[in-house]
Amino acid sequence: MTTSPPRPRMKTKSVQRSSPPTDSHGPAAVVAVKRLFAAETGNYFLLLGTTLFLVVFGLIMVLSSSAVESFKASGDFFNGFVRQVVFATVGVPLMLIAARMRASFWKRWSGIFLLVALGLQFLTVATPLGSERGGNRNWITIGTFSGQPSEFVKLSLVIWLGYILFKKRDVMDNWRELVVPLVPIGGAAVGLVLLGGDLGTSIILTAIVMGAIFFAGVKLRFLAVPIVLIGIAGAIAASARSSRQDRIQAFLSGCKSADDHLGSCWQTVHGWWALASGGLFGSGLGNSKAKWSWLPEADNDFIFAIIGDELGLLGAILVLALFVVLAIAFVRIIRASTDPFARVTVSAVMVWIVGQAFVNIAVVLGILPVLGVPLPLISAGGSALVTSLIGIGIVLSFARRAPDVTTATGSRLK
Repeated sequence: MTTSPPRPRMKTKSVQRSSPPTDSHGPAAVVAVKRLFAAETGNYFLLLGTTLFLVVFGLIMVLSSSAVESFKASGDFFNGFVRQVVFATVGVPLMLIAARMRASFWKRWSGIFLLVALGLQFLTVATPLGSERGGNRNWITIGTFSGQPSEFVKLSLVIWLGYILFKKRDVMDNWRELVVPLVPIGGAAVGLVLLGGDLGTSIILTAIVMGAIFFAGVKLRFLAVPIVLIGIAGAIAASARSSRQDRIQAFLSGCKSADDHLGSCWQTVHGWWALASGGLFGSGLGNSKAKWSWLPEADNDFIFAIIGDELGLLGAILVLALFVVLAIAFVRIIRASTDPFARVTVSAVMVWIVGQAFVNIAVVLGILPVLGVPLPLISAGGSALVTSLIGIGIVLSFARRAPDVTTATGSRLK
């Protein structure tokens, strides 16, 4: 039996293909844009798509709800809308940039971010740099910059909570280990905002802290005493100002008498009238009568009433459905993540965005007293929009890649 000699292998030369020349507007720019949106999970695109839809929807509603007041203030119907477009133009790229960052970046800078945010909030309430609007001292002006540091406190707090609770993940059964960092820092964040008179934002900050602790896995019995203390502190804060007492009394009365719309129930009752006038299909985009100086904060805190007026019950249900989808996206990202830092941070952002949305809607419906919190991603307001988008960008950074899975042989799959 004979065997044929082995055939000689043919040597092939590797040919390097040179990439086609590109200019500043060519394929290189296209590739850079694609990388911003590149992801491996469906959760990423679910959250990104819902967020962008809410932003565009919000711009349309801000244009409609702010036109009259913008004309009264500046002689230009589009002034408020243009400002919101500018903020969205800044916020969306920042969201996409945040989505590219790794968890190590947020861990490294979480303390610095929170320190800067608390410093700005302190300057707002304790120095002439702060200014009062609507009865609350929550705006700061430095040069040409004007914004609400309390919104940046929300953003930095969710990152810091994620990092601290990540470091404390092995001592969750020891309440003493949790009290030392959480109570003084969380109390300072809430207290500084409360000193400015912003009770609504203080409630949202408190909810963020409690939500992060809950989702971190702290035993429920450890939360009983803080909840009682927070309730007592909330009652004291609510009675500290006569304006708050009037709003709470109006809420407790139900705003049912014929003259309620002339007093403390003015905003609530006119919000109800706007919702009722919309019916099933609405009065038509741009046709609301309530925005003609009848409904205060029509483009901000009570924009949901204008949505119900112009787009009807169907439009209001659409907004509710979008925030439900947003909550589902957050939950799916939490369940898919294996990193405790990511899980706690995403949970805190979910409590912030979704929780504040339903608080805002509950205020418009009269389920809660008037608190003065905007509808995330929809209401007019630059600081709130930009920080909300960056917060969602942080969540997108965790949702970008599928989690690693360890197989039985010890190898790792993606």
